[in-house]
This record gives sequence, structure tokens and C-alpha cells, in this order.
Amino acid sequence: MSGFAQRCGIDSPARRQAIAAATERIARSGVELVRFCWCDQHGMLRGKTLVASAAAVAMQDGIGMVSTLLLKDSSDRTAFNVFEPAAMTGLPGFVGAANLMLLADPESYRQLPWASHIGWVQCQPWFATGEPVPIDTRRILQQALAELAQAGYGMRCGLEVEFHIYRMLATPGAPQPHLDPEQAAWPGQPPAVELIHPGYKLLDEAWSDMADAALRIVQQTAQSLGLPLLSLEIELGPSQVEAVFDATDALRAADNMVLFRNGVTQALRRAGYHASFMCRPPFPNIMSSGWHLHQSLVDAGNGRNLFALETAAATSDPGDARSFLSPSATHYLAGLLAHAPGSSVFCTPTVNGYGRFRPNAMAPRSVVWGRDNRGALLRVIGSPGRMGDDFVTDPATRIENRLGEPAANPYLYMASQVFSGLDGIRRALVPPHASERPYQEGLVRIPGSLGEAITALQADTVLVQAFGASFVDYLCTLKRSEVARHDAAQDKTDWERREYFSRF
Repeated sequence: MSGFAQRCGIDSPARRQAIAAATERIARSGVELVRFCWCDQHGMLRGKTLVASAAAVAMQDGIGMVSTLLLKDSSDRTAFNVFEPAAMTGLPGFVGAANLMLLADPESYRQLPWASHIGWVQCQPWFATGEPVPIDTRRILQQALAELAQAGYGMRCGLEVEFHIYRMLATPGAPQPHLDPEQAAWPGQPPAVELIHPGYKLLDEAWSDMADAALRIVQQTAQSLGLPLLSLEIELGPSQVEAVFDATDALRAADNMVLFRNGVTQALRRAGYHASFMCRPPFPNIMSSGWHLHQSLVDAGNGRNLFALETAAATSDPGDARSFLSPSATHYLAGLLAHAPGSSVFCTPTVNGYGRFRPNAMAPRSVVWGRDNRGALLRVIGSPGRMGDDFVTDPATRIENRLGEPAANPYLYMASQVFSGLDGIRRALVPPHASERPYQEGLVRIPGSLGEAITALQADTVLVQAFGASFVDYLCTLKRSEVARHDAAQDKTDWERREYFSRF
């Protein structure tokens, strides 16, 4: 047995053995359906559902799907004229809405905890010729990490994800109002909802108890999926919560983020809740949600944290990154700052997300870093120092990027960090002094809108080269479509409600 996997160059005895093991698990568990899923350009899972008896063949031979799925903007409208070959010169293989093939990773097979009769397997798209699809966002992160590995580094990431959970309101005769045919539009109307806690009491135990039923679903879903969940917390805003995950290697962390958003959304919906990873839900009194990405580089050989300062620094200046970060971490930090405007499209990819960047809101506003400062774009964490005559390193030293929103595509978010940081290391960039007043006037601002972020990305020659000019053109076309439709909307709140709240 070889099939399409052989054409793609990934067939091997180990892969065939993994297919056999997954097939045995499917048969033994009584699973009836298997979802073959992949992450799209917006960080959302899509896929096809096969009957269990067809799963083994599909894992080896692949499954066809229409290629326009990779060409959709955030409303699911195709942003390219695939029937005009001249308009598709930067996207060969997509003319005429030709087929792509989904090929599964059999080792990713698992049974869904909220739907016991359904199995799930992670896929990536390939051209029918067996060539990889270059605009596949997971492949872009894989390529970024391969480039990092060539320099001798690995990457570890920890996730802090804020989001909102609401209880759906049922009305007589319409238990799911968002499926009312009278409300059907493109995109559709989201459900009517109520709060699970009233907010404005950060980490309040009483609010945690009030939200316990929903949070238990989140906990059980995450842990049943094998995700390294550490805590669930009550955030400041009404119905706002946060999930914190232990650090893993970067690709696993990105996969975990996709699984988490998809899993809790489905599991909560079945219990009558609506989870939203939209940054700013469309209600008068809300608090913005962010996705804080903790990151460090490690030795590719032994896993040692290469951000940690291991010997006493020549300077004791608390505002000098070299006083508590290794040289490579210092250069990496400078690279993140240098490319922060251009990377904004990857970290905050929606129109809605830019409303979060307000002064004194513990969200970034300017391109600055600070030592354990939650108002800065980059928060540096780590406390090496002396204990008697000995210098003590801090193996938990890391950089927290606070630019991201929870709707971001994790593969692009993390790839932007790799490419930015690597450029800082290669050019031995040195960051400016730490900021103690991240909201003061006169600092370089991060982009104030998605349109500004698109412009900043196109002007960043390093990121354009790293991601590839054709990919950047492709992504900017999708994002411009989003911006144009928002600008044209008469009721912008309703536009964001349908575009994001009902879908992200």
C-alpha cells in the first residue's frame, strides 16, 4: 500500500504502521465517523467527514477538496477570480477551482471527547501532483522552524488565551436562534446570549463558581484532547475568562491552540453556550481579549533555554536587556521590536482586534519592551542574579508578546516571531532601553488599524522575503477584502457581529 502519500514523498513503514494503529483504534472504539480536518488561513478548522470504514484508505490515498477553500476571506467569500487565469499568476494550481488533496497525519488520530462516536485526524493540503501547497499556513510555520533549526535553535511557546463564554438564549420554537431561516444571511446572525458572570471582579472566586459549569466543560475538553492546560481564570470583563497552557515546542503549541478553540467551541455549543474568540464582542460594555504568546529559544540538541543569562552581566542597568538576557535573547528581542508593525497582520488579523490597543488598558500601544511590564508590547520575564558568591540563572526566562488577539492564526503568529527574531540574531540588533511608561506620548505606535498593518507588512522587506512575496500578496488580498467590506458597511457593529462574533 503506498497511494498518494508515496507521491508526496512521505510514505514510510512507520507511517503505514501508524495508519494500522489508528484503524485498529477506530474499529475497537466503535467510532462511526472520522473527521479529516485541516487549519485554514484564518486559523479555523475545516474538513470532511468520512464513515469509519473509509478512513484507512483515505489516510493513505488522500481526500479531494475544492482549492477555493484557501482563497476565502473572513466571511467565506472567495477573494480571487479563479476563472480568470491572468488573475491567478501568483497562485499556480488554483485556476478553475481545481482540486487539492488532504493528507492525514495518522499519529494525530483521536476520539472527540464531546462526540464519542466521532474520530478526528489532522491533515494538510497538497496539490494533486504531490507538491506541497505553499500557502498552507501550518507548512509556513514548519518552514520557519526548519530555518530556526538550521541555526541551532528550537522554539518553545506557552499560551495565555483570553476569550468570552456566553449562555445562549432559547426562545419558544427556536432553541437555536442563530439557525432561524429568517435570519439567514452571509454571514449569518449569531445567537442571542446572556452572561455567565457579570465581570469587573478579576479572579473573583464567586464569579468562578457562577461560571463553573461552563469552565468545567472547557477543562474536561482540553484535558481529554491531551492539551497541557494549567489554569482557568475569571478575567476582568463580563463573561470573559482565560486559559493558560504550559510551554511546549512551537508547532505543538500552534496545533494545541487550533484544537483548543475548535474543541471548546463545539463542546460548549452542545451544552447551550456560545464561546467567542473575537477580540471585542459587539456589546456596549466589554473588555478586549488578548492572546499573550510566551516564547523562548532552546538549544536544538539538548533543549537548554538559550534566553537565560548564565553568567553575570557586565552591566547592572535594569533597563538594559543585556543585564538579564543572553546575547541571543537580546538580539531576538530587538528583532521582534524591529518587525512589530509588519507582524501585526499575523498577530492581530481582524478589523475588530485593533480596538484593543488603548492607553492604560494592559494592552500594547507602542513598540516598546519592558521588564515584567504588562503595558509594553514585549514583556521580558526572568530574574537571574547572585546568591552569595554564586550567580544563579533563571531557566524560565522568556519574552511575552502581548500584541496578539485570540482569533489569530497560530501558525502565522508564531512564524512571524521566528522570522523577526532570527533577523535580530543574524544582524546582532540591540534593543533600546526598556520603557517604564509604555503609554507615554512620542513613542513609535503599533498600527492603529488592519489597513495600516497591511501597509506596514508590505513595507517590511525582511518579512516579505521570509514569508515569500507571493504569500504576502495573497494574505494582503484576503485582508483588504475584509477591510473594504467593513468600510462599506453602514452598520459596522452589525457587520462585526456577523463577521466575527457568529464565526470566531
